[in-house]
Amino acid sequence: MPHKVDVHVGQKIRQRRWLTGMTQQRLAELVGIKFQQIQKYETGANRVSASRLWDIADALDVNVSFFFDGIKTEEEEAQAHAETVPADLLGDKEAMDLIRSYYSIPEDQRRRLFELARVLSDVA
Repeated sequence: MPHKVDVHVGQKIRQRRWLTGMTQQRLAELVGIKFQQIQKYETGANRVSASRLWDIADALDVNVSFFFDGIKTEEEEAQAHAETVPADLLGDKEAMDLIRSYYSIPEDQRRRLFELARVLSDVA
C-alpha cells in the first residue's frame, strides 16, 4: 500500500502538470524517463527519489517544497478527525439512530458493514 506522503507528492505532481498543460509524455522527456514512470509517481505506486523530485520541480517550474504543501502530520490528522466526532456522542440523535439501526442488522452482515465503514473512514 502506498505511503500517504508518496500519494500526496504524486497528486501535487499531477496537479502542477495539469495546471501547466503539460502531458505525462512531455514531463517524462524533460526529466529523462518514460511516461509510465510519471504515471507511477502520480498514483503514489512508486516513490520519487530526491534527485528525481528536484528534476520534476525544475521541469514544472516550482520549488521542491511545493510538493509537500498541505500535507498534515499524524497529530494534525487526529485532531481534524476528533473535530468531526460530536463531543457528546451518546447525546447525538443521529449517532444513536445509527447505532440502533446498526444493531438491528444480522450479525454476519453487520460485521461486513463494519469492515466497509472502517475502510471508507481510512480512505476519507
